[in-house]
Amino acid sequence: MKVLAMAVVALALSGTAARAADPRYPDWPCTQAKVPEISLAAVWAGPALDDVQNKWKDDAKVSALVAKLSARKTPLDEAEKSVKEFLAASATDKTAKAKLLFAGLFDTLNAQRSQVMAGLERVSRKQRESADKIREETIALHELQGATPRDEAKVEALGNELIWKTRIFEDRHKVVRFVCEVPTTIDQRLFALGRVIQQEME
Repeated sequence: MKVLAMAVVALALSGTAARAADPRYPDWPCTQAKVPEISLAAVWAGPALDDVQNKWKDDAKVSALVAKLSARKTPLDEAEKSVKEFLAASATDKTAKAKLLFAGLFDTLNAQRSQVMAGLERVSRKQRESADKIREETIALHELQGATPRDEAKVEALGNELIWKTRIFEDRHKVVRFVCEVPTTIDQRLFALGRVIQQEME
């Protein structure tokens, strides 16, 4: 790879790593706006949950179902079916069970979402550090190539290292773009399951 091309790549990578959509969250790497927590009002229009907060953990059946429904490997249609079956079997105390179930889902999915977002910001900081190193090494390579006499072994070694680091950076960037969709997917899952729970309570 030519020095000029590498320099352009390094500068482009540096800009990509440093750019933040919202100055309040300088490490947030996604084009989607960062919403730190899901608002309860945005996903739940049912009865107040004040009287069931944390109590869902004390109900073994609810806890087990929350774990299953919260897992992204569980297809949404299967999760919705499980909600309906659970609440149909809870006819005598359906409202109480429904509230416990949604409280558990809200807590669990919000926690999942926070973990994903914290991971994205950690990777973003690493990307910024990587971009700085790539830029510095590109300048160093340029100096080596212009030196007299020119040390071909050092030029080749640093050039190969830069190509390798650039590939790692680009691969990580692709993963970040994919993971940026996860918080939105969690939002949608919680909203969909909340809607089914509310419909089954009516």
